[in-house]
Amino acid sequence: MERPQSVIGFAEFVDLPKWGIVGLRGKIDTGAKTSALHVSNIREIGNGRVGFDVRLHRRRIDRTVHVEAKILRRGRVKPSSGHVQTRLFVATTLRIAMIEREIELSLVDRENMIYRMLVGRTAIGPNVLVDPSRRYILTRRSAPRKKSRRKASGG
Repeated sequence: MERPQSVIGFAEFVDLPKWGIVGLRGKIDTGAKTSALHVSNIREIGNGRVGFDVRLHRRRIDRTVHVEAKILRRGRVKPSSGHVQTRLFVATTLRIAMIEREIELSLVDRENMIYRMLVGRTAIGPNVLVDPSRRYILTRRSAPRKKSRRKASGG
């Protein structure tokens, strides 16, 4: 019996729970085989491990998480710029609402990009359809409540 398909938008909020990261803006990129995460201060720390900082928000530089992970491999990636780059790859758990799987992702500087993470097709996996006309289908957040202008009555 075939599993039912999930439909996700071209952008979703993603979690990387092993690293304590929740609600990171991710762009679903079916044209990319692998996933990429915006990081800074990448440094190899020995024993096949790497340390890096994940900036969670484009404008708020104080929202940063430091992560250490095992280096899986070094790989060549051809980003949309067309210039081949060599990147470090690490593994972690990706969660998009009820979809959860172990993924491999490359570490890269995406400073000028809107989305902190690109989720490639191998991370999306089977039985998931992407609706390119919608975003945040599975991970819609409720809008913050506006303060009421009504005055409280003194009793």
